[in-house]
Amino acid sequence: MLTYDSQTIDSSGAFLVGELERMDKTLHEPLVSVTWNRDIDLREDVTIADEASAFTNSDFGAVGGAKATGKNWIGSKSTAIAGINLNMNKTTQPMHLWGMEAAWSIPELVRSQQLGRPVDSQKHQGLTLKHNMDVDEQVYIGDADKGCVGLVNNANITPLGLSAIWSGLTPKQILDDINALINATWAQSGFAVCPDSLRLPPAQFGLLTNPVTDAGSESLLAYVARSCLSANINGRPLDIKPLKWLVGRGVASANRAVAYSKNPLYVRFPMVPLQRTPLEHRGIHQVTTYFGTIGQVEFVYPETVGYADGL
Repeated sequence: MLTYDSQTIDSSGAFLVGELERMDKTLHEPLVSVTWNRDIDLREDVTIADEASAFTNSDFGAVGGAKATGKNWIGSKSTAIAGINLNMNKTTQPMHLWGMEAAWSIPELVRSQQLGRPVDSQKHQGLTLKHNMDVDEQVYIGDADKGCVGLVNNANITPLGLSAIWSGLTPKQILDDINALINATWAQSGFAVCPDSLRLPPAQFGLLTNPVTDAGSESLLAYVARSCLSANINGRPLDIKPLKWLVGRGVASANRAVAYSKNPLYVRFPMVPLQRTPLEHRGIHQVTTYFGTIGQVEFVYPETVGYADGL
């Protein structure tokens, strides 16, 4: 009697297959999406030897000439000339060591190679995926156990409250909300840096794909990208992308939007790429360890990042 059994023989990926069963040889990995490398620049000067990453912010102080709050006018015979004062502050954040082991037995390796599903490469893919997922979470929301925050949940950034959810608004009202967020972020930087990137929850991003014209010749997404305040200030369309980490991330579990400038001068992420130890033999097993260090988002200029809740 022919039986159909999905029981694996061992971890090499061998299955009991019936004669009339068509086995798909394609390797189907878990459905996972990571976007951290799209949304933030890396600080690449850190090494595996570093236990912390640090940066400085400088403050300048200056007194005017004849008038303390005025310009530094001097006379041709002036002997008392005001100088410039400097105050430099250092911010230090720890680097966290990340590691994971990949191991297999030699019989498993040989069997999996014969089947065309090498266990060593599959475990490497799984390990790399786990590393990317951990980095993705660290970039966006940090880690509560380590006491660090990410790009979308910095408590030192006061979110702009929106009065209504976007599903009931007109295209002009949605554009007004986006402009309000951009303008508020631009203003808190002293009108020095206007955000060039906007991240939205997936549902709100989906609303922007609706046509803005009766003929359907242009989407609201394209209209906002080229017509908003950022496009007019920076001279290029606003970069608008969906981000799953923004769902329920705002005050009272509201959805959140994030406006910022994607530039390592303003916000960045220190990380050391994965390295591995030499392959170690333990009896009939082979073991290698992959390791690297992961920091936390450096808000060099936190005033260039803005939040809006209530979308």
